[in-house]
Amino acid sequence: MNEVWRWLHRLRMVWAVLAAFALGSLLILAAGKNPMAAYQALFKGAFFDYHGLANTLVKMCPMLLAGLAVIIPMRCGLLIVGAEGQIYIGGLAAAAVALYLPQMPAMLHVLLCLLCLLAGMLGGGLWGAIPGYLRAKRGINEVIVTLLMNYVAINIVSYFAGGPMMQEGAPYPYSAEISEDLWLPLLLSDTDTHIGVLFAALLSLLTFVVFKYTTIGFSMTAVGKSPQAARYAGMSVNRNLIGSMIADGAIAGLAGAIEVLGVKYRLYHLFSPGYGYDGIVVAFMTSLNPLLATFSAFFLAGLSTGAQYMQRAIGLDVTAIEALRGLIVIFVAAGLIWKLNLQKRNNPLAKAASIPSQKNTAEGLTDGR
Repeated sequence: MNEVWRWLHRLRMVWAVLAAFALGSLLILAAGKNPMAAYQALFKGAFFDYHGLANTLVKMCPMLLAGLAVIIPMRCGLLIVGAEGQIYIGGLAAAAVALYLPQMPAMLHVLLCLLCLLAGMLGGGLWGAIPGYLRAKRGINEVIVTLLMNYVAINIVSYFAGGPMMQEGAPYPYSAEISEDLWLPLLLSDTDTHIGVLFAALLSLLTFVVFKYTTIGFSMTAVGKSPQAARYAGMSVNRNLIGSMIADGAIAGLAGAIEVLGVKYRLYHLFSPGYGYDGIVVAFMTSLNPLLATFSAFFLAGLSTGAQYMQRAIGLDVTAIEALRGLIVIFVAAGLIWKLNLQKRNNPLAKAASIPSQKNTAEGLTDGR
């Protein structure tokens, strides 16, 4: 019986998704549509249609990178919501290098493309270092700082896209088109699926290896679980905090650079539809496992792609998918709360910490007089 319960616990995120789909079926029924037909159109269009699958892979790339950008600092004990702003800064840095560097010989175009990607990582990394420093050195809450910095980053990009970098005569704030020599190579013909998808998948594997087998990953995990114990063991808590935020920003900045060089080919005002926030869902669905983040991002991207097919097949509005994604978030959060409660229940130290002693109770009553 204990083994069955253990497997039920391990698959809690699967049950969360299934529960969300079950409740979503009621919403579809309330709209007067057939849930089975809706889900069939969704999954067939997102995962089994050639162009639908290509669109899913394109959306998966920034979602996966944003998820990794959230996982790394969370493994270090930080909760950040700043991947969206870092994506914008990364896209701005990559576009600036692509547009303003002098023309290079054809043999150097690959190196120049890599330089643009590195510029995006550098821009995002520096943007992520700011809340990391404020958290480590000043104790300022990283959630508030990263959330506010998102709006700053979006407005910075809007200024450049609609000002100094705006193409002359453009009807919408966007820059001149990036040279075709700097576009990311395509993986699937007649689609927008680019090589950045492979970059994201390899980075997911690399992140898993770092946390599983290296001292850097062990140090970050130790700091996330107990900063006091990590400091006692000789680990630098501040260095790990700042380092995790720089890595977070660099990966999110890479997502922005890939989006500019592989999909948009320009710097657009509001070029990200919220991939940074999708990354939070990706991270939570995998319980901060970088290897599983690939499957989580692929699934969420498929929901976004399949919504269009579902709308055309049965006439169901795409807002139903947004509601379904919200339900997934709610049930995934419930699964995380269940996990935390089980850990507290099975951890005698947590039990002891949660039960105030008689002395503390007496002191509390005395202070309250």
